[in-house]
Amino acid sequence: MKIFQEEEIRQLVGLNLKAIEIVEEGFAALANGMVTLPPIMRVDIPENNGEVDVKTAYIKGLDTFAIKISSGFFNNPSIGLPSLSGMMLLFSTKTGLAQSILLDNGYLTDVRTAAAGAIAAKYLAKPDVESVGVIGTGTQARYQIEALSLIRQFETIYVYGRKDEAAKNYAVEMEAKLGKKVIVAKSPEEVVKMSEIVITTTPATSPLIKAEWLHPGLHITAMGSDAEHKQELDENIFSKADLIACDVKSQCFRLGELHHAKDKRIIDEEANIIELGEIITGTKTGRTDHGQITVCDLTGTGVQDTVIARFAYEQLVTGKKSFIR
Repeated sequence: MKIFQEEEIRQLVGLNLKAIEIVEEGFAALANGMVTLPPIMRVDIPENNGEVDVKTAYIKGLDTFAIKISSGFFNNPSIGLPSLSGMMLLFSTKTGLAQSILLDNGYLTDVRTAAAGAIAAKYLAKPDVESVGVIGTGTQARYQIEALSLIRQFETIYVYGRKDEAAKNYAVEMEAKLGKKVIVAKSPEEVVKMSEIVITTTPATSPLIKAEWLHPGLHITAMGSDAEHKQELDENIFSKADLIACDVKSQCFRLGELHHAKDKRIIDEEANIIELGEIITGTKTGRTDHGQITVCDLTGTGVQDTVIARFAYEQLVTGKKSFIR
């Protein structure tokens, strides 16, 4: 069994168009009925503001699949540790034997999550945008915007964070990395009203974006809500959106933003909610009009973990870098 550490994984696996492509292929396989996707198992540790998730998926015909264990302990930054951690275990689908342990400390999860955000924007956001916004200043706030820059050209980034210093540090870092102007917003409202694409990347438990802030042409990707108690969007947003998408409907109605909208009886499970895989495979249509308001609810799926773990393993055993930028 091969064991790989975070440092070597980072050296060979990057957030790039290839990573986005393989995650897109995973969503397509899901839509085509080729995936066995068990429910997420989660352990909450509220006294330490923490949680541990276990996700997995088997894609028919492949010789390996991944089981991913990830943790989010959101007090960690106060003691100098990252909020997210974890590992991926790769198993043979022929023998059930463990083939590899990828000790990535959540890096591969970051890559596949950002890739999903880029895919959402690819099919749901306007093709031409000038300004984008992000709520949150952590790792995903960086990765999501970096991934978005691979599939959309834009000039300005608006960022809002609860802590001014973190938002200012984000602005400095991302300006240097992407060569784009980053403006620290005074409120989430400013981010939404000034942006054509908005990404929420927080573990918030009460809405950050209100329905009255929406405007024609806006796309929102909400990726922070992956547990019943989390919520970044006002439920009424779903009554105003022209198109609602998600990664997996059953999962989002249990854990995501759709869960809250269903509880308030704004939408139900029979509503016209489109899964990303359906758009990718052409069975459903994404954005069709410049003025549409679109929303995508991402909770993170085991199929993303299997495809990114397999991709990482391939790069690690062959020594071929996946960086193409």
